[in-house]
Amino acid sequence: MGLFDKLFGGGKKKVSKETAETRGVHMPDLNIPVDEKFTIHFKKNGGKFIYCDSSKEITHALKNIVEENGWQNHPFYTLNPRLEEKFSKNNVSFTNESRKSDVFFTTCEHLIAQNGSILVCSNQLKEKKLNELPDNVIVFATTSQLVESIGEGLKIIKKKYKNSIPANITTLKHFQQTDENKDDFLSYGSSSKNLYLLLLEDL
Repeated sequence: MGLFDKLFGGGKKKVSKETAETRGVHMPDLNIPVDEKFTIHFKKNGGKFIYCDSSKEITHALKNIVEENGWQNHPFYTLNPRLEEKFSKNNVSFTNESRKSDVFFTTCEHLIAQNGSILVCSNQLKEKKLNELPDNVIVFATTSQLVESIGEGLKIIKKKYKNSIPANITTLKHFQQTDENKDDFLSYGSSSKNLYLLLLEDL
């Protein structure tokens, strides 16, 4: 199966390409399932989405991303030891120094359906700002991390971490520079990223 054969979902999560491309910017989406809504907005933001229903498929997709971009000899910058341990057998090397890498490999807190963004915090970034990260980003996430809004995501974070709420909470949203987002004041201090989302079905 090709690298992007699963673009816009797969299996029971599949969203048609026509639906994603023809839905208007201002068309109400209140009745759209959370997973489909996220996919539509995420694609609109310029992200590359790969749905996988097993760890084996995640491994295969990651291999294809590396080959497609010629990253075989490029270490991945990561701040997550467990992520490094999970994928260290995939012929991927890692570094904890951003200046030595063109690719940031990370997890996230939540996937926000409302605007197709990815909610992250100090658990993923430490004290790093978005514009200090490599231009290429690969995010590993699961379908259970899908939420409707940023507010919902923040409530879950507050409940999960209780008295030790993480700092540096922000969203990855702009995955390519467009006329629509280049003057967006909400994106000041950040930068557009070439972003791949590896989404594992866990529900």
